[in-house]
Amino acid sequence: MSVPVVIVSGLYPAVRSALVDRLLAEHPGSVAVHHDLREVTTGRVERVVRDAAGVLDLHEVRLAHGCVTCTVREDLIPELLSRMGSAPLLIAELWDSVEPRAVAEALAWHEDTVHALRLTGVLTALDAERVTADICCGERLAQHGKLAAAGDERYLAEVLARQIEYATAIVVSGEEEEDVELARALLGHLAPTTPTDVLGTALPSVTGTGIDVEMLGARVDPATAQLPCDAQTEEISTVVWHRLRPLHPQRLFDAVDELVTETVRSRGRFWLANRHERLLAWDAVAGIVSVEDTGPWLAALPEAAWEMASPARRMAATLDWSPPLGDRVQHLVFTGPDLDRNRILSLLDFCLLTEEKALAGSDLWAGYQDPFASVLDLKETPA
Repeated sequence: MSVPVVIVSGLYPAVRSALVDRLLAEHPGSVAVHHDLREVTTGRVERVVRDAAGVLDLHEVRLAHGCVTCTVREDLIPELLSRMGSAPLLIAELWDSVEPRAVAEALAWHEDTVHALRLTGVLTALDAERVTADICCGERLAQHGKLAAAGDERYLAEVLARQIEYATAIVVSGEEEEDVELARALLGHLAPTTPTDVLGTALPSVTGTGIDVEMLGARVDPATAQLPCDAQTEEISTVVWHRLRPLHPQRLFDAVDELVTETVRSRGRFWLANRHERLLAWDAVAGIVSVEDTGPWLAALPEAAWEMASPARRMAATLDWSPPLGDRVQHLVFTGPDLDRNRILSLLDFCLLTEEKALAGSDLWAGYQDPFASVLDLKETPA
């Protein structure tokens, strides 16, 4: 029978470690494996293995390429497999800025773990006192000493958002009840379908059936993401913009700064008139925005190509389907403090083509200047 494995992620070492301690105490004989990546840029990683009684093993790992992928493949997976014979639960405690998705997929799909280990959960540990400020932090990881690899250019808030949104459960810790309640209110907007518990109360079950990693990824992938709904919780707002008409590229480009600086978190899928065959992803946090081409809309593909799409992709397309546009849709969600809902909706509606121009068709749209081209048309060049 396979051994359960739970991933514990989080930017906050003290809270994350406390959650691991709880899991070790509640599951006697369990083992936690943690890789300290503070010196990963030099190719050096320190592996710490512990149980409820303390540290079992401390070992320096040298990697040919200092990165999270190498750490998981070359050391985490072999270490977990070596410990599975005597442990009723294995815990993979991730370094501060490691995003759990890559680790979850590696554990679930590696040829040596498919039958030996089963991933039962991805828990994210949060410090209630800091999370509401950090989700607004526009600084890079390097400024906080939390690089996960050489050349890591990610932002603190970007990593935090992904740790929150990918988790199967979130555990919050805080000394002040006001901080905890504010953190839980924020999480209710960012990840409304994810269970949230307070450290010190009952924890999520981590020894049951395995989770479906493919479906977990589909929850956050732009084409299939389960986006939050309109909501208002005291001072926090979530505004959903859902339309069908195409967007004018220049008008949207001119509105980007205002949209991302007045909101804390926004994401979704959209289409530009001059790129009517391409599903574009919008991802913004703490004032930093990313716009990415994720591939064609299913409506732009031959019907036979639907069979090659994942069930989640086909389901999302079916739910969004409206003739003659197919699955093309404008679906963006914005979260922040006391958002001016009418202003955001009006600003985005202004970016749409008029009904007359929308009916004119793609021959007219192709002539629009596209300020997004410098981002969307980037091609990889040989090193």
